[in-house]
Amino acid sequence: LSIVSIGNSVQSYLTTSYTRRVYSAPNTTVTPLHARTFGTYTALASIIRLYAAYNITNPVVYQLALWTYVVALGHFYSEWLVFRTARFGEGLAGPLVISMGSVVWMVVQWGEYIR
Repeated sequence: LSIVSIGNSVQSYLTTSYTRRVYSAPNTTVTPLHARTFGTYTALASIIRLYAAYNITNPVVYQLALWTYVVALGHFYSEWLVFRTARFGEGLAGPLVISMGSVVWMVVQWGEYIR
């Protein structure tokens, strides 16, 4: 998942087309700056998650990775339900499912990795 996210970060620097699929509500403008900012956050989160994958028993790293998913989940839900810049569809469904599933999985599996 981290490798795919890094690819997503790269594309955010090259084009706004994929970012516009997430933020697709009417009257929502996605600028190159917005796409690059989104790409930068995604790159940072990907690095933390990749580090956690190789240091899964380290509680601090595990918590940092979990927080990256919590922040992403909060962001996507707020853009959809509060700010109305995103519409539920193919561009938003993936990030919502991955972030929610990851939060649930990491909380449920906490005791298996952190002792």
